[in-house]
Amino acid sequence: MRFFCLAFCLTISMLVFAQNSLQTLNSSYDEQNAALSPDGLTMYFTIANHPQNVGGKRDPGDIWLSRWQDDNWSAPVHGGTVINDRGYNGVAGFTGDGSQVFLLCHYGSGKDGVARTQGIAVSRLTGSGWSRPENIRIPYFQNKSAIVGGYLSPDSRIFVYSAETYGSYGVEDIFVSLKNDRGEWSAPRNLGSRINSQFQELSPSISSDGSKLYFSSNGREGFGSFDVYSATRLDDTWTNWSEPVNLGPEINSAGRELFYRHYEAIGKSYYTSTTNSDGYGDIRIFVGKDFEPTEPVAMQVTVDPEPVPEEHLQEPASEPEGIKVFGKITDAKTGEPVQATVTFAGASREQEITSSHSGYEYYVGSPADYRIIIKANGYISAMERLDVTDYTMKSLEMNFQMQPLERGTTVNLRSVLFVQSKTELLPESFPELDVVVSFLKENPGVSIELAGHTDSRGVHRDNVELSQARVEKVKAYLVSKGIGDKRISGKGYGGSHPIASNDQEETRKLNRRVEFVIKRL
Repeated sequence: MRFFCLAFCLTISMLVFAQNSLQTLNSSYDEQNAALSPDGLTMYFTIANHPQNVGGKRDPGDIWLSRWQDDNWSAPVHGGTVINDRGYNGVAGFTGDGSQVFLLCHYGSGKDGVARTQGIAVSRLTGSGWSRPENIRIPYFQNKSAIVGGYLSPDSRIFVYSAETYGSYGVEDIFVSLKNDRGEWSAPRNLGSRINSQFQELSPSISSDGSKLYFSSNGREGFGSFDVYSATRLDDTWTNWSEPVNLGPEINSAGRELFYRHYEAIGKSYYTSTTNSDGYGDIRIFVGKDFEPTEPVAMQVTVDPEPVPEEHLQEPASEPEGIKVFGKITDAKTGEPVQATVTFAGASREQEITSSHSGYEYYVGSPADYRIIIKANGYISAMERLDVTDYTMKSLEMNFQMQPLERGTTVNLRSVLFVQSKTELLPESFPELDVVVSFLKENPGVSIELAGHTDSRGVHRDNVELSQARVEKVKAYLVSKGIGDKRISGKGYGGSHPIASNDQEETRKLNRRVEFVIKRL
């Protein structure tokens, strides 16, 4: 018993010391995505909306650095303008020798001549610091979400990342791309429905041997809005996983836990949490070897209460029934809050609420399939589906990015579907088409061009004809609802504009789509 107490006290002392060592890192700003250099002596992490970022307070995140000195992390310093720009910047990982850093960002071309990248880039260590980021080409790599998170294994052969893209089960899903012996990256592969839900799966990382995945999700029963989970890979398909398990109260809380990375060599895990933070999110540390995760359990504290005078006793306030759906609505380009109307439409009721700069909140009252319609002045209306079947979750965070109403903006009508190889619209297509009708009626000066696409199978001419016929079917529906014929043009492209690989059905279906482009304001 004495040995147990000694070990327990030593563990607590180590944890307290470790948390104290992070005090110089955390501030009133949002700290994210802590990544250690291979020698463990430098921490690279992202700070959002810091006034010293390249883009100032509107900058969604720059990379900052801290050194391990005298048993403490030094005061953070900005990572410089070579690896930072006005977009979101983060570190995905390093090569084992530390000579290369892999970066998350769409580096743009400008006066400095930095080549444009598609979202993942590499910078090399030189005598004067990090080199300009160079693009890493991953076929069909795309992320429509403003939330960025990814991890590259130390051997530089496994890249896991979160993205909202074609083929996602809901919003952000987790994907993997693998590098072969020729140095070529594979097309992204969705990790499957055992990992991904219709809600958000974010900030994945993976063990050094590639067998264990860590990720955050708000689509499972847990302690708060986002909890960290782990799952074990069962084969080489990357779609067969053990059931994800919550890492428990040692890591998770009532807040948001994200960006979990376990460093096996030093027995430490770094992650971020919003609970008791100095600002929005703080960097936290868990000391100890990787543990077997457990299902979340209710934490109870027994206290002998002081007697309360009877006249002070009140009936407890009743909580609204159902699941609390909440979140923020922001501009997809700037990240600024957007005031919008949010309509929850179910089978038996429809409720419209207003989202303020601080966000929105609504209680889903009964199990049902909901349509969430978001509208805002100066933005393109959007629709998402919410399928609620039980009340095991107490709350659900759903954030939305609105596309500004600008010429050239492309909108993918993800819920517009057809009978296979035919032009007949499936019934589930009509709610999203009705949102388009409403949007065009509210913006009478807007004209659009419809674009129809197929996969590459079959005869090209037949595919073009089928996609053109489907465009005409969509146009006919919009016109039948009162939209002027001259405001809608359209073209079928067949399989000539793929957005995903045509080698597998899972990605081939992403190419079968209808989009519209804003042509005139």
